[in-house]
Amino acid sequence: MSKLRIAVQKSGRLNQDSMKLLKDIGISIDNGKDQLKASAKGFPVEVFYLRNGDIPQYLKDGVVDAAIIGENVLIEKGEGINVVEKLGFSSCRVCIAVPKSDQYNSIKDLEGKRIATSYPNTVKMFLNEHGVEANLHIINGSVEIAPNIGLADAICDIVSSGSTLFKNNLKEVDTILKSEAVLAVSPKLNSERQAILETIQFRIQSVLKGRNSKYVLLNAPNDKVQDIIDVLPGMKSPTVLPLAQEGWSSVHSVISKNQFWDVIDDLKAKGAQGILVCPIEKMVL
Repeated sequence: MSKLRIAVQKSGRLNQDSMKLLKDIGISIDNGKDQLKASAKGFPVEVFYLRNGDIPQYLKDGVVDAAIIGENVLIEKGEGINVVEKLGFSSCRVCIAVPKSDQYNSIKDLEGKRIATSYPNTVKMFLNEHGVEANLHIINGSVEIAPNIGLADAICDIVSSGSTLFKNNLKEVDTILKSEAVLAVSPKLNSERQAILETIQFRIQSVLKGRNSKYVLLNAPNDKVQDIIDVLPGMKSPTVLPLAQEGWSSVHSVISKNQFWDVIDDLKAKGAQGILVCPIEKMVL
């Protein structure tokens, strides 16, 4: 049987998050040290461990069928590659930063300036959109030191917490794009492997829905149950079960993680008691 070839980052945080996701969807990998690829147990998948910046070309050439990769890398190097799922982890921003002492009002202030970056295509697109011409210095790694050594007036790089900018006496002044890990697909994917990918995508969606939701159980007087149901979003409708104590019911439902505290506050105000909140491993709808 044909195997779907999935690329992941060789090392780093994105690798760890990617391998955890694969494990959560039932794809178990025994990866020996320094292996280029490894096969899954009991599932038609091979995982390729590649340098992040090389993955877009492997996708274009059809060497791999799919990849878990940062959206920022695809925008820089992956023209023509489709994203089929956003994965919700490894979030970062691609930002313009300048020395803290510099006055900065808008992107127009970069006219004629020198910008050091590892993302020249992304920066060019951004500057062109705003009608700004600047000189780009392409640097692979340690972009943040460029202004301090007189190589550039500004930088453009990925930012997570901003601590690296702070240490190098820089300030973030413009965000070009926001990025997260995505599942991307080769334009040369065949129909047999497409079927395997669809199974994987279905499993990923189930895991992501579980991660973004909480299971809620609560007790309420029967005369308050309808008010409480009106508050709960649920999947279709909440489950209501009678308690041993007459006049009381147990209500079960699912709450989005993003709405969680607002909904809990409303439930308490409507008379809910004994509220229990549980994580959800997976949601198959």
